[in-house]
Amino acid sequence: MSFENSFLENGAEVLTEPMSHVRSVTLGFWVKTGSRDEPESLSGISHFLEHLLFKGTKTRTAKEISETFDGLGAELNAFTGKEHTCYYTRIIDENLNIAVEVLSDMLLHSALNKDDIKSEKEVVLEEIGFHEDSPDERVHDLFAEGLWENHPLGKNILGHLDTVRNFERKDLTEYLKRQYTPENMLVTAAGNLKHEDLVNIVQSYLKEIDGDLPHKEKIATKIESRIKTIYKETEQAHICYGFESLPAGHDDRYALSILDSVLGGGMSSRLFQEIREKRGLAYSVYSYHSYYKDTGSFTIYAGTRPLNAEKVLELVKKEINKIVKTGIAGDELDRAKSQIKGQLILSLESTGNRMMRMGRSRITHGEVLSLSELIKRVDAVELKDVQRVARDIFLPEKAVLAVVGPFKEDKFEI
Repeated sequence: MSFENSFLENGAEVLTEPMSHVRSVTLGFWVKTGSRDEPESLSGISHFLEHLLFKGTKTRTAKEISETFDGLGAELNAFTGKEHTCYYTRIIDENLNIAVEVLSDMLLHSALNKDDIKSEKEVVLEEIGFHEDSPDERVHDLFAEGLWENHPLGKNILGHLDTVRNFERKDLTEYLKRQYTPENMLVTAAGNLKHEDLVNIVQSYLKEIDGDLPHKEKIATKIESRIKTIYKETEQAHICYGFESLPAGHDDRYALSILDSVLGGGMSSRLFQEIREKRGLAYSVYSYHSYYKDTGSFTIYAGTRPLNAEKVLELVKKEINKIVKTGIAGDELDRAKSQIKGQLILSLESTGNRMMRMGRSRITHGEVLSLSELIKRVDAVELKDVQRVARDIFLPEKAVLAVVGPFKEDKFEI
C-alpha cells in the first residue's frame, strides 16, 4: 500500500494509490462541502446540486454523459454527506483521461438549466417523501436532530420539502462558486495508473478555476439530554439511543472502534447476543459511530415491537453501564481487533474501496495511513483504553433518545 499526493498550483490535491496488478481505476472527485455548510434556507442544496451536475454541461447533454460512461463499460455515481460530496467512476485504466475530462466538465461547466432544475426538484421531493415514509431511516435523522439541535449537522442531508421547492438557479450558481473551489477539492484514484500522469491530466482540466477555501462554521451546540419522538402507526418501534462522541483525528478513535465492535458491531456483540439471541426482543440491533471535523456521534439502533420498546431500551442502557463500570474482557478485545483488521484487509481487494478509504480518511482525519500503521494502532489498544473511552462518552446526562412509532411524547425516560 503506497500513497502519493501532489498539490496543483491552484490548491487542489491529487492523491493516488497505484495498483499494477489490476486493469481498472476508480476515480473520485471530492468536494469538501455537505449539509453542514448550508444555511437553513438552503437546506438540502448540496445534495440537490449533486443531482443537477448529472443533467448536462454547456457542451454535453445528460444523455451524452451517460452514453460516454456506458460506452466505456464504466460505472458512474455520486453521494452527498454532511461534510463532503463525491463524484466517482470505475473505468478501464486506458480510459482514465476521458473520465477525468467528463467529470471535470460536470463539476466546472454544469448547465444548470431551469427546466432541469424544475424536473429534478420533483425527483428529490419524491426521494424526501420516500425517506419520510421509512421509519427505520427517519429515526437516525431524528437522533441527529436531537444531538445537534439548531445546528446544520443535525439536519437531513436531503433537505426539506419547502427549502427544495424554493431553490432558484441563482442559489445553485452561488453555492457552486463558493464551495466548488480548488482548495476545497480532492481528486483520489486507486488502480493501474501512474501518479504523475493523473496529476498532469487533472491539472489540464482544473487549472482554469480559482477561489479561496470557504469559511467553515465550528460546532457550537451544547449537547444536552433530549428525547425526540415521532408518532407513527408502525408495526415496529424504531429506536436510536446515543451520545456525542470523538471528533475526527482523535487519538482514541481506534479504542472507540473496538468499543463499537464489542457493544454492537456484529452477531457476537453484547447487544446482539443479549437482545436478539437470548431474549428474541429485536430483529435488528447494532451500534455505529461517525466522525466529523469537530465532533462525532455514537449511536445504538434497535427495531422492536412497540410493546417491547421500553424493555429493549432498558437492556441497552444496562449493557452500556456494564462496560462503563467493568470494561470489556480480554477475549472480547482480541476478537474485536481481529474483526476490525479482517474487515480492513478484505475491503482492500477493491479499487473502489481503496479510493473511498483514501478520500474519507484524508478529508475527515487529515491523513491516510498505511495498512501496517493502521494494524499497529489497532493492536496498541489496551483494555483500559476502551473503558476510559466508554466513561468519557457514555454520560447519562448527555444521552439522546429518538423514537419513531405509536407512542406519545412522554412515553420514554432517558
